[in-house]
Amino acid sequence: MRKSKEIYLDYASGTEPNPSAIHELGVGEKKKLEVARECIARVFRARASEIIFTSGGTESNNLAILGMPRGHVVTTNIEHASVLEAAKQRGKVTFVPVEKNGIVDPRKIRDALRGDTVLVSVMYANNEIGTIQPIREIAKEIRHWNKNHSKKIYFHTDAVQAVNYLPINVEKLGVDLMSLNAAKIYGPKGVGALYVRQGTPLHPIMFGGNQEGKLRPGTENVAGAEALAEALEETERIKEREIKRLTKLRDYFLHQLARFDFVVNGDLEARLPNNVNVSVTKIPSDLLVIELSARGIMVSGKSACKSGDEKASHVLRAIRGRVAESEGSLRFSLGRGTTKKDIERTVQVLAQIFAKLEKWYH
Repeated sequence: MRKSKEIYLDYASGTEPNPSAIHELGVGEKKKLEVARECIARVFRARASEIIFTSGGTESNNLAILGMPRGHVVTTNIEHASVLEAAKQRGKVTFVPVEKNGIVDPRKIRDALRGDTVLVSVMYANNEIGTIQPIREIAKEIRHWNKNHSKKIYFHTDAVQAVNYLPINVEKLGVDLMSLNAAKIYGPKGVGALYVRQGTPLHPIMFGGNQEGKLRPGTENVAGAEALAEALEETERIKEREIKRLTKLRDYFLHQLARFDFVVNGDLEARLPNNVNVSVTKIPSDLLVIELSARGIMVSGKSACKSGDEKASHVLRAIRGRVAESEGSLRFSLGRGTTKKDIERTVQVLAQIFAKLEKWYH
């Protein structure tokens, strides 16, 4: 904030403070923004100039895909909607199907590449079933292609779900673009970032300002950027400990769920330590979500039926093929506040719900 003797007469530019202004207050805010950018760059092992602040994961994904030059895009059939829909807008796109375990074969990505391909976009970890994609292996296939072709293909990964639990060194991953969302790492909603490797031919998809390296116009969210950087640093600090703790809890939960009529979705090994996603037979998943919520347990559910239904899970259909209309999925996602007692209580409540509902669905 301004000093007591200072007079602020730049309200048309933005109510104080405004990081885009060149006066003293603006410069001070700009410094805060750059400190946050440098912090994120250190965690990513990137240059500060390669970090672009956005409003969140959806905008980061849209910028990464729609901002690339014209050409063919390769992605998978289980991406987040912000990737799938953006890719469809480009016209030339190949959706590579994942295997039944929810993981894409890097060789199938390689086989989908062609002369006019400009971008490959594969999520680091799936938001529904938690499967971890072989990003380094895919990057290797793309590097091999680039060595033998004059036109370079760039590689983007949606790392929104991965940042809490997986390595995010962009050099080791071999990616050119990587999306991040503060809301998924205990930061504020409405702020995110996109890593853009130097030399990547990315163009803005919004216009009207030169902020963020001329890639993202609009007055920067300084407080949000600072909070994102702080959340990312904390995530890195406790990452190893949380991975061990949540992996143990997740496996205990899966063991306890074996008594119910559930089928686990996604690979059991290559999955996030906090993800438990199960298919539900006979009882609609939405009903189970409501029953659990009424007892103070909050989870997510997805229907598997009606391909045009926005509530239907395209991920479940991708890995299971033809599924019954009554079949859906429940996603239990654990976090820093989750305890073993929480898991035991959830299993107890599930048993009560099944006892209540079984007479209606048998």
